[in-house]
Amino acid sequence: MYTQLINKIKLYIKLSEEDLVIIKQLFHRREIKKNDYFLKEGQISTHICFVQKGLFRYYINQEGEEKTFYFGSEGYFITDYESFVPQIATVQNIQALEDSIVFSISYSDLQQFYTNVENGERFGRLALEHEIIDVVKKLKSFYKENIKQRYESFIKKYPEVQQRIPQYHIASYVGIKPQSLSRIRKKMCFDSIF
Repeated sequence: MYTQLINKIKLYIKLSEEDLVIIKQLFHRREIKKNDYFLKEGQISTHICFVQKGLFRYYINQEGEEKTFYFGSEGYFITDYESFVPQIATVQNIQALEDSIVFSISYSDLQQFYTNVENGERFGRLALEHEIIDVVKKLKSFYKENIKQRYESFIKKYPEVQQRIPQYHIASYVGIKPQSLSRIRKKMCFDSIF
């Protein structure tokens, strides 16, 4: 049941048998139904979840329009770090796009993980560094890439889930209207034929 989570942690640190027992005590299985929220604007992010099965989107409401800026699927950790670390209200939403199964750890249990799992703090640092790199790449893409390049970057970043994400969410992520995304996709398909 914990295999995927443990394998993810092992990418960063070695785990002893004692560490495995602690992890199984601190992480709890949770089901989140399609369209339900892991986190809503105004709430405090009290947990980090490892996605075992399913798909989530991160978005903000800007003047009544939803702006999608991130997706988390199998093998990803999801939370709003800007809310989770200082324990303040979030300005974003994290919504399940599919029925999902996650392993959740609370803020206080994560502190126990850092203390009681050998190299637990190292895991936290390395995992957070990975997240920071992701955020910086996404931010730079909006300044360096044109729309077609941003869509190509999306395909490279999320190859395993792009067919599972509604096109209007992909368009929002890329920063365009769905009609524009449709034109780009048709042109890319046409260009690949010739």
